[in-house]
Amino acid sequence: MKKFNEQSTLKLFEKGLITENQFDEVKEYRNLNIFSLNAELKLFLYLSVLLFTSGIGILIYENIDSIGHIAILSLLLIVIAVCFYYCFKNSKGFQKTETTFEHPVLEYLVLAGNILTCIFIGYLQFQYKPFGEHYGLATLVPTVVSFFCAYYFDNRSVLTIAITGLAAYVGLSVTPQDIFNDSNNLYASQSLSYSAVLLGVLLVLWTIYSRRISLKIHFGLVFLTFALHIVSIAAISNLTGYDTLTWMIFAIILAGSTYYFYKASYQYRVMSLYVFMIVYAYIGGNIFLFRVFENVDFSDIWELFFFVLPAYFVGSIVLFIRLIKNFHKEISE
Repeated sequence: MKKFNEQSTLKLFEKGLITENQFDEVKEYRNLNIFSLNAELKLFLYLSVLLFTSGIGILIYENIDSIGHIAILSLLLIVIAVCFYYCFKNSKGFQKTETTFEHPVLEYLVLAGNILTCIFIGYLQFQYKPFGEHYGLATLVPTVVSFFCAYYFDNRSVLTIAITGLAAYVGLSVTPQDIFNDSNNLYASQSLSYSAVLLGVLLVLWTIYSRRISLKIHFGLVFLTFALHIVSIAAISNLTGYDTLTWMIFAIILAGSTYYFYKASYQYRVMSLYVFMIVYAYIGGNIFLFRVFENVDFSDIWELFFFVLPAYFVGSIVLFIRLIKNFHKEISE
C-alpha cells in the first residue's frame, strides 16, 4: 500500500497536478507513519448501537410479563425522544447537499433512535393493533420515518433501513438467507418477482431524478446497490422456471440490468457495482446457456465437454481478474 501511494503521488507530480514543494510535503507527511483510528472508532460506535438495540429487545423478551407492556412502550418512547431531541438540536437542518454532524456520535444517535422507532411501532402493532389488520401500515410507517430521518440527517445507515422497509412493504425479503431459502415467495410467485423488478426500476429512476435536481447525490450508490441485487436476484431465480416465455423475459431483464449497471459503475466509479454486476451476469449467462442447450444430446461429445469445462472455468477466472484490473485502472486515471 505504501509503495502504491508513493507511485500515485509521483504520477500526480509528473502530470503537473502538484508542485515540487507539495510533493515533498506529502512525502514528509507519509514518512511520519501517522494512521487514523476514525474508521475503527466508528465501527465500535456502530456495534454499540446494535448491541444497545439488541439488548433492549432481549430485555423486552425476557421481562415482558413482569415489566408490563405500557412500561416497556413508555421506556422506548422516552429513549427515542431523547435521541431525536439531541439530534434535532445539533443538526444543521435539511440540506440538498451532503452534510455531517459536528460530532460523529450524533450520527449513531440517529441510527439508534430510528431502530428503536421501528421496534416501538412493531411492538405497538403486535400488542395493541392500532392499525387493525393492516399490517402493511406497521411496515410503511417506520419506513416513512426512516426516509425522513435519512434525508433530514443525511444518514446512509438509516437509508438502508428505509429501503429494506420499502422492500418488505411490497412483500420482498432482501436478506441473503431469505432470498436463497427454498420457502421464499420470490421463487413461487411470478407477480412478486415482477414487483421486485418494478421496485428496482423505481429505485434507479429516483436515483436519476435525484441526480438531476442535485438532491443527496451521494445516496445514489445506496439506491443502485439495492436495485442491482433486487433486480438481478429476481431475474436469476426465474431463469430456472419451466415456462419458456417467463425465463426468456427475465433473461432480457437481466441483460438490460447488466448493461445499465455496467454504465452506472463507470459513472459513479464504484468497484462494488462493477463486481456484483459481473457476478450476476456470469451466473445468469451460464443458466441461459444451459437452458438453450438443455435439449441437446451431448452423449457423443461428452469427452470433449469434459476437457473443455475446466478450461472454461479457468478462462472465466482469468477474464474476471482482467476486467477488475482494467476497471480499477480506468477509474484511477
